[in-house]
This record gives sequence, structure tokens and C-alpha cells, in this order.
Amino acid sequence: MSGPAVHTGGAPHVPVLLGPLLEAVAPVDGVWIDGTLGAGGYTRGLLEAGAARVIGIDRDPLALELAANWATPYGDRVALVQANFAEMDAHGAEVDGVVLDLGVSSMQLDRAERGFSFMRDGPLDMRMGQAGRTAADLVAEASETELADILYIYGEERASRRIAKAIVKAREVAPITTTLQLVDILERCLPRQKPGQSHPATRSFQALRIAVNGEYDALWQGLMAAERALKPGGRLAVVTFHSVEDRMVKRFFQAHGAPKVKVNRYSDAPPPEPDAPFEILTRKAVGPDKDELAANPRARSAKLRVARRTSQPAQAIAADAIAMPDVPDRRASQSKSSRPRRR
Repeated sequence: MSGPAVHTGGAPHVPVLLGPLLEAVAPVDGVWIDGTLGAGGYTRGLLEAGAARVIGIDRDPLALELAANWATPYGDRVALVQANFAEMDAHGAEVDGVVLDLGVSSMQLDRAERGFSFMRDGPLDMRMGQAGRTAADLVAEASETELADILYIYGEERASRRIAKAIVKAREVAPITTTLQLVDILERCLPRQKPGQSHPATRSFQALRIAVNGEYDALWQGLMAAERALKPGGRLAVVTFHSVEDRMVKRFFQAHGAPKVKVNRYSDAPPPEPDAPFEILTRKAVGPDKDELAANPRARSAKLRVARRTSQPAQAIAADAIAMPDVPDRRASQSKSSRPRRR
């Protein structure tokens, strides 16, 4: 099940892993938070599965603007909020469920003017909230060392030093203001793309996007906000698209979760309450099946993890406890010997 396609003016947006997600969180009822509203695929899926109301949160004003195309028939069953999901507990409390889709929305990738795609020429922007510093600003202002750190830490780009040096050299000749300008620099630094391999620009564009939008910090804060917003029995479902995000979610659940309690079908006694804020419902990450992959190739790297809130109090957690990558300014005081090696 791939879920309803939502048209956003470009290619239809198909919510990834919607079927497995709805199955894992069933029964769907009560009030839910969709912390990454996007084109509304998960919100619509939750409403059609039985949710009484969904609070749709997105930092991108375009998502709320486009919601007028599909949300009106649902009336007051949909509440739209422009905010970062890291602050979701300020917009909903004692909710029955929270859904987070950490991928870049199709409506962002498919619009060249947003600057997220290395396949289309447009301004080097990448801002999800359409405010603040752009990727072009970052490329223009960051030092060679800072750029190398961002590319390596956020994009796991092994050629980060070589790329950072090339960017600095190129910007001395002319400002780097468009996506295809940057793509040209990256392609000259890296081996030619082979069949089946990702585009040479993939990791660098990912790294710059994460840096511009503070995505890892938002995820760390958002997981804690979801824990505070959920009522006992509420479910948290998170869909990730790359290994760093999945590792952060996995370690958060490991630190704040307990394995699903096995129930003795012959016993009348209620199962014991886990002594952690969450009960983990997915033993391992759930990925797309072959039918979904055939229908939506963008789902190939998606992973779903689900947990149920217990009655235990919410707990704060340190960033390093969930392996959140260090941002460059936090590492400024570290010695060179403690820094990761790069090529």
C-alpha cells in the first residue's frame, strides 16, 4: 500500500511506507500530530484510517499554502500550524500519536526555485522555512575547513577536503549562486557516476541542506518533544531516509524504550508496564516492499520505526547519547587529533 497521491503542482507526492505505518500504529483514533505535514499524505492517511483530528505542522509556508487544495473537505478535523516539529509539544498535548517523515518533500525537490535538487537549475537556496541563511550564503561565507567539516559530518562525503578546496577556489573567481554551478564543481571533483550509483552531488547537497536547516538538532529536539506530547498508549512513528537519521532514532528508542512486552494469552493478569518512556513496537526497521519500490523509487532508502508511549515520565536525553553528529561550531575547541580523518 503506497497511500494516496497528493498533487502539489509538479509530480504527485506519494507518502512513503504509509501502509506499514498505519498497520504498526493501529488502531488509528483520537488526535494525532503530523510533525512534517509536507504535501499532506500522512495526514490524509491518518484521517481516512480513523483519526478524529490531525494537527499538521510544517516550517515551510508553502506546505500550508498548498494544504488549501486538499484539507478543506476535512473541515476542523485538520489544524495547520507553521512551526518546527522540534516545538510540537507547544501545539498539542496528550495526543494519541505522532508521525514524522524526515525526507525532503517532493514539493521541495520538484520546484527548481527552492534549490534542493541537483537535477534542476535554480537558486542555491535549500531553506525549508524560506527564511534565514541560504545554502549560497553558506558556500560563500564558510571557511574551507568549515565546509569540509559540514560535508564530512553531515553528508559522510569522504572527498570533503577536495570538494571544499574546489569550492573556495571557484568562489574566488565568481559567486556560486545556482545549483548547477555547484553540481559542476562537484562533478569535477569526483569520479563519473556509474550505473546504479547515486549522483556525485548527492552527499554534498544533503550535507548543505542539513546544515542550512539544522535538521539533526531538530530531530533530537523533536524526538523529546514527541515524548512530552504523547499520552500513555500514544504511538510515535518515524520514517527516515539515511543512515545517520535512522541511527539517531534507533538509539533514542534504545535509550528511552523497552522491548515489546509478550502477553500470555492464557493469563488474565495485565502485562507489566515497561520501566521506560516507550515500548518499542518494531523489533527492527521496516522498509518498503517490492510493490512500493516499483510504484515509488524514492522509497528505496526509507526505514520506519515505531514505539508506544508508557506512563513513565518523559526524560531529556543528551545529543551524544543518540549519536547526533557534532556541528562544526561545537567542535571548534577540539584538538586536531580528536577530529575524524578525511581524505
